[in-house]
Amino acid sequence: MSGFAKRTAILVGGGPAPGINSVIGAATIRAILSGSDVIGIKDGFKWIMQGDISHVMPLDIKSVSRIHFRGGSHIGISRDNPTTDTKFLENTVSSLLRLNVDQLITIGGDDTAYSAYRVEQIANGRVRVAHVPKTIDNDLDLPGNISTFGFQTARHLGVEIVKNIMTDAKTTSRWYFVVTMGRKAGHLALGIGKAAGATMTMIPEEFGEKRIKFDQIVDTLVGAIIKRLSYGRRDGVAIIAEGLLDKIDPKDFEEAVNVERDAHDNLRFAEITFGEILKRRVQKRLEDFNIKETIVAKNIGYELRCADPIPFDMEYCRDLGFMASQFLFEGGSGALVSMQNGHFVPMYFKKILDKKTKRMKIRMVDITSESFKVAYRYMIRLKKEDFEDAHELAKYAATAGVPSDTFIKNFAYLMESTQVESKGDDGAAQMAEQLKTEKK
Repeated sequence: MSGFAKRTAILVGGGPAPGINSVIGAATIRAILSGSDVIGIKDGFKWIMQGDISHVMPLDIKSVSRIHFRGGSHIGISRDNPTTDTKFLENTVSSLLRLNVDQLITIGGDDTAYSAYRVEQIANGRVRVAHVPKTIDNDLDLPGNISTFGFQTARHLGVEIVKNIMTDAKTTSRWYFVVTMGRKAGHLALGIGKAAGATMTMIPEEFGEKRIKFDQIVDTLVGAIIKRLSYGRRDGVAIIAEGLLDKIDPKDFEEAVNVERDAHDNLRFAEITFGEILKRRVQKRLEDFNIKETIVAKNIGYELRCADPIPFDMEYCRDLGFMASQFLFEGGSGALVSMQNGHFVPMYFKKILDKKTKRMKIRMVDITSESFKVAYRYMIRLKKEDFEDAHELAKYAATAGVPSDTFIKNFAYLMESTQVESKGDDGAAQMAEQLKTEKK
């Protein structure tokens, strides 16, 4: 069935991301011009999953026509999860029907996408549902290099922050550990680190599927500091993805064990002072080599989530909002909205659901890609060729104040603990050899 709709509702779940208001504005205008009333459901699923339909607001063209310039969410946001109990899902559908809603647009990340999928199932045709993918983590499984909305703005502003930090680091001869958001994947950390030319970036994908020891992260940072020192530089900026916390064996990281989880059973990483913990452990490890460095821990994420969107996300999100409404008015339902090569492509929930987890697939950084390899080659950190070059090895060992064989015992194991070095990189090796030849 297509054409007339009784009422269209819009809600936002998960965490904020630049561009939410652009989606809301475009979706509202498109729906109204098609003859539908539009309401905004405040605070995501928080109230309607309890059967409370009092937290809604009418949306009209006048009220939304300029909100696409602004960050935040015009109708609020929450992480409340209706999929934890069938009763909540039934309440959600019942609330929508009581509000005379027969079209629902959800805006959110993988958790909200799953909630939208389950609501559409329970509604069984009574409410058509379209989901717009939102996350600064860029980890929804969109094809190719298509960004989730908000990512490009978050990366852009993150780079501006890191540029200033890099200048401060060089001016004051200190290291910064910059921890970025990214619950599972390292897209944001890598995007910021690569564009800014940070000293190094660490992401969870480096370690594959296995759990790791906290000391591996510490020693990787210590190795980078020693290598940088051997080149006569006491400064550096390491970009660290918070998703590394999810890779660490909980038994090996007691500080994280008692951290609260959100409604979707995700660790509240923001409540863990990851950067400060790393700073203390790295400084203590450096003492083993009689090295004393000033290190500053810095978290960035909240500064990025509600920022005004850059033009890319303004335009992209207005396309997504428009197409979400149009998809529903043409009788579509049960799909994630995507723009691919300038064309609207619905990605149906049933096809993109992970068969193992029964949830939306997570897109991780492809560490086999040339894009990642370029980023990795520019990083200053210990690499396999450092242990194969006697002259370089001697230089690092001298900086650490230990014999070469002792340096190897302390740090060579790192080459086997990451997917990047353990699998080898013929292209990288050739590049390194070419650089040596050019230097000669």
